[in-house]
Amino acid sequence: MQQSKYMKWFAVAATIGMVLILLGGALVTKTDSGMGCGRNWPDCNGSLIPKEITPEVLIEFSHRVVTGSVSIFIFILSFWSWRKLGHVREVKFLSFMALFFLIAQALIGAAQVLWGQGDFILALHFGISLISFAAVLLLTLIIFEVDQKFNVNSVHIGHALKWHTIGVTIYSYLVVYTGALVRHTNSSLICPDWPLCHNNSVGIPDNFYEWVQMGHRLAAGLIFVWLLIIMVHTVKYYKNQRVLYWGWIIAFILVCLQVIAGMSVVLTRLNIIIALLHTLFISLLFGLLCYMILLISRSNQDNKIN
Repeated sequence: MQQSKYMKWFAVAATIGMVLILLGGALVTKTDSGMGCGRNWPDCNGSLIPKEITPEVLIEFSHRVVTGSVSIFIFILSFWSWRKLGHVREVKFLSFMALFFLIAQALIGAAQVLWGQGDFILALHFGISLISFAAVLLLTLIIFEVDQKFNVNSVHIGHALKWHTIGVTIYSYLVVYTGALVRHTNSSLICPDWPLCHNNSVGIPDNFYEWVQMGHRLAAGLIFVWLLIIMVHTVKYYKNQRVLYWGWIIAFILVCLQVIAGMSVVLTRLNIIIALLHTLFISLLFGLLCYMILLISRSNQDNKIN
């Protein structure tokens, strides 16, 4: 029992650490601090501890320290979970995913520092980190035995909700990628107005950067509508299944906050706090959607339910 308690606290710490990695990576990108340590990795400007501290060096070096420290946490958590909870169907898979994608994002980050990468490759960096975060979050929920707070066998997910859940989760990853592409192509303020580009006039984008920005806005608008449809569907047909009922309501609230934050990023001309909230909301939303996928894998699917 005492060991289980320690594992829970450790899992919470690892999950918070993954959030800090996501926010730290976003901060590096938004402040153009990626070259704060020069073309050096894992050292910083030729030394293990940077000798000259500038804002860019502080941000980049801090991100590396956090990533390295949290990586140790994730490794221990994955090994610990594998040993103690390996009998739970999803634990081994999630442990592997958490470690694999954490290492992948670290390697992409290192490759960017040492050799440079194209914008389309760099846009994958956040998405890969997001998968690792989702795996750690689900592992933490399993450790807390969330599924035992309600009877999993009583959760019935109909055919329509099942495919909506899978579809919107996959689509949300596309939205994440388009958002990351906006940052890495420096397209954030190419369209200074909102929701349309220039003076909110209707028209076809004039260049690649406007296509990137308006493509992301369109993708975000579609996921907003999709989650609204799912929430209405769930409220209508799943009132007696509280996890699904409240889960989709929270998902819609998160996408609303995400849209508001995205609008505010443009209107405040890249306010850093709002920009980081924008990253936080999409991370939490993706984690929640992945949890809904987990529920599908554990539930009794009932075609009689819509």
